[in-house]
Amino acid sequence: MPVNQISGIHLLAAQFPSLLTFTTVKDYDDLITRYKKFPRAFDQTIDHMRAGMAAGLMPPKFLLEKVAVQVDGLAGMPADKSPFAAPLAKFPKEIPEAEQTRIREQMLAAINGSILPAYVKLGKFVKEEYLPKGRTEPGMWSLPDGEARYAFAVKESTTTNLTPEEIHQTGLREVTRIEGQMAEVAKQLGYPDVQALNAAIEADPKRHFHSRQEIVDLYKHYIDQMYGKLPELFNRLPKAKVEVVPVEEFREKEASGAQYDTGAPDGSRPGRVQVNTGDAEHRKTITTESTAYHEGVPGHHMQLSIAQELPTLPPFRQQGGYTAFAEGWALYSERLGKEVGFYQDPYSDYGRLQDEMLRAIRLVVDTGFHAKHWTRDQVVKFFHDHSGIDEVEVQSETDRYIVWPGQALAYKVGQLKITELRERAKKALGPRFDIRKFHDEVLGAGALPLDVLERRIDQWIAAGPGGRGLEEKTE
Repeated sequence: MPVNQISGIHLLAAQFPSLLTFTTVKDYDDLITRYKKFPRAFDQTIDHMRAGMAAGLMPPKFLLEKVAVQVDGLAGMPADKSPFAAPLAKFPKEIPEAEQTRIREQMLAAINGSILPAYVKLGKFVKEEYLPKGRTEPGMWSLPDGEARYAFAVKESTTTNLTPEEIHQTGLREVTRIEGQMAEVAKQLGYPDVQALNAAIEADPKRHFHSRQEIVDLYKHYIDQMYGKLPELFNRLPKAKVEVVPVEEFREKEASGAQYDTGAPDGSRPGRVQVNTGDAEHRKTITTESTAYHEGVPGHHMQLSIAQELPTLPPFRQQGGYTAFAEGWALYSERLGKEVGFYQDPYSDYGRLQDEMLRAIRLVVDTGFHAKHWTRDQVVKFFHDHSGIDEVEVQSETDRYIVWPGQALAYKVGQLKITELRERAKKALGPRFDIRKFHDEVLGAGALPLDVLERRIDQWIAAGPGGRGLEEKTE
């Protein structure tokens, strides 16, 4: 099942050019060579999808309908307007005009001759052969060996031995706990309950965006302000820079609200927080601050850039990852903004709680879909009953859990473990506990499975807070 509405070669191929750096003629020529090989990669993907059909491993039919629309949209673009032509928009001044002309002609020829026909072929296959055989149930339980497949996905995503039922119950407890905190904020703001506050926010134009650029600008504001506070929380800071850019329009309809792309290891391209600016007027402002800290600093950009820059790690550790560690850290980072004095606007703090609620709901509904036979309507209702999350996000998130079983569990499981380890260290070290040293220790070995992280922190506690230097070789 290599293709769905949020991932797969049809989307990743179109994102690929934006992740490259173009400084020489060879950079462009290499990309043209790659473009000519794309049909082979598409054909191999179709072979893989046929194997899935034969084995009864199929995504849901209603989500494959979205894939068909996405593929047709990219297949129908004029070559010079497609994302594959983006590198032609601006050439380095060192490249002579004659070479620019040649590169432009050859790249457009490769797009017209190789890439667009590959999309047409994939679209025909999806619509005529693949989509009609899509499964009818959203849950993984409906696939061959579905329960075992989901149990493995849970173990892989969380790097724990927690069962789906244990995670489901943890989610229910967390939903109740966070609802209590949200109710307190609602009362502080003069509303009788969370539902009344959610309705007021929904109806308030001041709590909604009014343009695409406003979304980008607000993310930049929060990331920039957090940079000034990082020395209060860390000794080691990332060298890599970060920028905020909109999600590409060709995929914004199914994309999440924001995501992070790691920068180039050599620093030639900064890390990138991509924010979804589509349907701006229906997106609320209240979760922007927490999401900026999650995706930027001290969240993903901080953790992933530091891992890339650790001199003692082999490359596969510098670039590798574990979802529970990376997403757990990013969710944990959202609250660090509060610890250094941000979330001055109570609506923004309410948005932080709503973002945490989203991750708690995920524990309930991901296991609901794939272990408890929940329907899509049940999941949407649970969202509505326990949050004021934007409807556009409720819909895209619900479909995401269907095609990425287990992935959404990693955030809360990881955050809870990091928080538990912090409390353990504070209790053991007492007045010797230093939050900067603790954070450096958590991030100082790159991404780790949660059990390995726990052993590392226990060793650090036993050695005392000065027992391991910043550049000391990690296990």
